[in-house]
Amino acid sequence: MNNIFITGFMGAGKTSVGQAVARQLGWAYVDTDDVLERIAGKSIEAVFAEDGEDAFRALESRALDEVCGGERQVISTGGGIVKSAANRERMRAAGFVVCLEASAETVVHRLYPDGVGQGAVRPLLAGPNGETPLERARTLKEERAAAYADAHWTVHTDALTITDAAQEVIRAARTIGGVGNVPPAGAADLAAVVRSSSHSCPIFAGTGVFDRLGELCRSVGLTTTAYLISDSNVFYSHGRRAQIALESADIPVHTFVVPAGENSKSLDTLALVYQWLAEQRAERGHFVVGLGGGVVGDLAGYAAATFNRGLPLVQAPTSLAAMVDASIGGKTAVNLEAGKNLVGAFHQPRLVVAEVDALDTLPERELASGWAEAIKHGLILDADLFETFEAHAEAICRLERPLADDVVRRSMAVKADVVSRDERETLGLRILLNYGHTIGHALEAATAYGELLHGEAVAIGMTAAVRISRAMGLIGDDLVERQDALLRRFNLPTSFPGADRDAVRQAMSVDKKTSAGSIRWVLLDGLGTSLTRNDVPAEIVEDALAAVT
Repeated sequence: MNNIFITGFMGAGKTSVGQAVARQLGWAYVDTDDVLERIAGKSIEAVFAEDGEDAFRALESRALDEVCGGERQVISTGGGIVKSAANRERMRAAGFVVCLEASAETVVHRLYPDGVGQGAVRPLLAGPNGETPLERARTLKEERAAAYADAHWTVHTDALTITDAAQEVIRAARTIGGVGNVPPAGAADLAAVVRSSSHSCPIFAGTGVFDRLGELCRSVGLTTTAYLISDSNVFYSHGRRAQIALESADIPVHTFVVPAGENSKSLDTLALVYQWLAEQRAERGHFVVGLGGGVVGDLAGYAAATFNRGLPLVQAPTSLAAMVDASIGGKTAVNLEAGKNLVGAFHQPRLVVAEVDALDTLPERELASGWAEAIKHGLILDADLFETFEAHAEAICRLERPLADDVVRRSMAVKADVVSRDERETLGLRILLNYGHTIGHALEAATAYGELLHGEAVAIGMTAAVRISRAMGLIGDDLVERQDALLRRFNLPTSFPGADRDAVRQAMSVDKKTSAGSIRWVLLDGLGTSLTRNDVPAEIVEDALAAVT
């Protein structure tokens, strides 16, 4: 079966690393402790206190039996689950078992970052006879050492980041465990894998990945003729590099260059692309490569979705906004005079390859605009990512490597995880990605799409949305101030004085998230957590609008 079990002592990183592995593979994440609490109907602490450890271990085995029936899961297990030989045998039969190891000192530091005695008490570390948590951790680790060693592989996490540890787990699963559907480890560059209803889509991002474009296409089964579509700005900067990489992998390449700018995302340009594909005798086994920003990605994607009833698509984004947002998720479209993106289709790419080097050629304002989408991902779903932006804002703005590569990959992974779980926006999860977009889109429309870049408008929209979140009692002043401060550090606007508020209100009234006259607002209810509300009073919206216009 295709499962990865993560074992190890408390504090070794099972939850955070397991979640990172699941995001990158596009697999489901399961924690046996969560399953246990659902079965018991109460918390682990309550089970220990009321029923004792023996009852807890029995429930732990029941939880393991339940999850072992699934596939394509990353399963973090309770620290003592390995004490049972039957549990160990069950995991080995149902998947690949990786033990995360950390010293007792590391464990205690992670569990009590503010010092022993501060924060939640772990029941098993409340040792007898005055034994300290460190002494108790050493004792328990020694008792379980042989059981932990029964794993297929061990990763020592003391000196590893969460990302590094996750990559080690993936590498071991693929090369040692033979787990199916694990993407190739090129894998420092692997950001995530989108699992869609049609196929899997690995997403690579890093410095130098364009030079492996042909190799990566072959790794996902694209070996025939490629039709590379780009624009007049990007092609002459990066097109030859992409073309050489494809040809070096024995993939013939034809190229088509459209004028740079939003006007190329039109039915007229699409007709020219169709004509060119027909003249080149493009067949259904051939594939399209979209090389450029969001305009090219949408145009090439929609052409691939519709020519010959669908060609495989590779997205090769060169703008930051396209990397962390537009290239992931399969949305493709062209514009009509009546509005943007009114003719389109979902068409999941087979591969996304983002060359971070390409960001060095972007104007500062466009680069800042892209960071707005990445910061948004941290705010709504990944607190650690947001805190990384806070800790290293200036270095990230300077695109210092490898930091820039890492934050781009982490932001892409957030989007990929959401898409994997809600591919066509049917479950309500994908709407969370629209944080800041209600007022942001309205500002774009009110200014005829001519004064604000998309990310700038989203930053202003997020500034309004965080104030709505506070007014609704979901968050406090601290998060409002942190968001405002970070946006300013990335040279993003938090207001647009003088905007026509009537025009903004009108645009909001036809927002696609409006239902039965009520806007479905995406709001924060903490750092890294978000929700939707359609009961925001008009006066709160007006106050937020007044704060940003």
